[in-house]
Amino acid sequence: MKNNDFKENSITLWGAVGLGTGVMFGAAIFAVVGQVAEIAGSYFPFSYIAGALVAAFSSYSYIKMSQKYPSAGGIGMFFVKIFGKTTITASSSLLMAFSMVIAQSLVAKTFGTYTMQIFNIGPDHWSVTVLAVGLLIFTYIVNRSGNNFIQTFTSTISLIKIVGIIVFSFAALKASQFSPEGLNLIHISDTSEVAPMAFLASVALSLLSFKGFTTITNNGDEIVEPKKNIGRAIIISISLLTLVYVFMSWAVSSSLPIDEIVAAKDYSLAEAARPTLGKYGVWFTVGIAILATITVCIGSVFAVSRMTTMLTDMNLIPHSHFGMKGTVHRHMLIYIIVIGITLTIVFDISRIASIGAMFYIVMDIIFQYGILKNIKKEIEAKAPILIASIIFDLIVLVSFIWFKLSSDLPVLIITLVSIIVIFVSEKIFLKKFSEVDEN
Repeated sequence: MKNNDFKENSITLWGAVGLGTGVMFGAAIFAVVGQVAEIAGSYFPFSYIAGALVAAFSSYSYIKMSQKYPSAGGIGMFFVKIFGKTTITASSSLLMAFSMVIAQSLVAKTFGTYTMQIFNIGPDHWSVTVLAVGLLIFTYIVNRSGNNFIQTFTSTISLIKIVGIIVFSFAALKASQFSPEGLNLIHISDTSEVAPMAFLASVALSLLSFKGFTTITNNGDEIVEPKKNIGRAIIISISLLTLVYVFMSWAVSSSLPIDEIVAAKDYSLAEAARPTLGKYGVWFTVGIAILATITVCIGSVFAVSRMTTMLTDMNLIPHSHFGMKGTVHRHMLIYIIVIGITLTIVFDISRIASIGAMFYIVMDIIFQYGILKNIKKEIEAKAPILIASIIFDLIVLVSFIWFKLSSDLPVLIITLVSIIVIFVSEKIFLKKFSEVDEN
């Protein structure tokens, strides 16, 4: 059934910024900050700066593609323009889609973890998973409400949570008298020394804090004046949140030593509020975390459902109605939520983040290379920037794989097998579809 849920010019510039920051602003400060600190040690504030640099170079090609081909399919349509309706297009788009579904599972579990901090219940309690599943169901309901409600809701909540985290960071820094030690400018403890490869590996996780800018492209021609405003929305989102992340990480590292941040890595921001702000500071931080994770899930599902709908309409991925009524888009919402719930139940936060990071970086390398090789002249993209983006991605990916080889080999095996399954399955599907189409 053909989709009719998309409406041109239904999302404003600031609505797009709200959607982008809504997805970006959540994984960074609540889900992975402790994991980044675990790998990067006291240098972890700089890991966010490095992540912003990698994201900035990467975003260049997305902006160029959006200016030339604004589409509600976003990156899925971009891959079609780069490689045609091929296995690499469908598979790479699915890598992006799955990385976004994985991200929403990561954030949903973070929602449960932070919420239960009010009751001093740890991240391994069954109630955390129950709350996470409840959030994903709520996300489905909100995404059935339409663009106007979603952009208003996410934009409003994005503003509230950004102001909230700035208030938290300022209070924590004021309590520490704005000590520069939190940014490693004066003193680095012996326990925080890390190898350069470990620091680069941490960037793979901090990059999760920025990859949400790609969701803006998935709204494509639904954005007012897309050729102008998609690029603006991406630049504003990355710039704004880079400042917020650095400010936040400075506050956290000023409040807690690295070993305590790592010990509470699944809820490190709440833990950082205890020494300086007390019980009410924890409650305030948990409240911001709840708002942040809700908008991340809503924005992520909003974007990935549009991309997978476009791929389905172009017969690039298989689809079954399973007896359901309604548009393909509404079916995709259900499938995405079901997959997200399954991942939330099966994996812990650390492994969810690792798989999502590797999926995203592999996809981005393919994307940047495809533009460099096939259409850089058509979209007037500069080769040096594309090459630099590929090099940055490769450095971060290789470093992260090196780190996980010694710390979590199973997650590398799961990721590799998943990527192989995606590409082989798409190869088989497209071959069969081509044969049916010819007949």
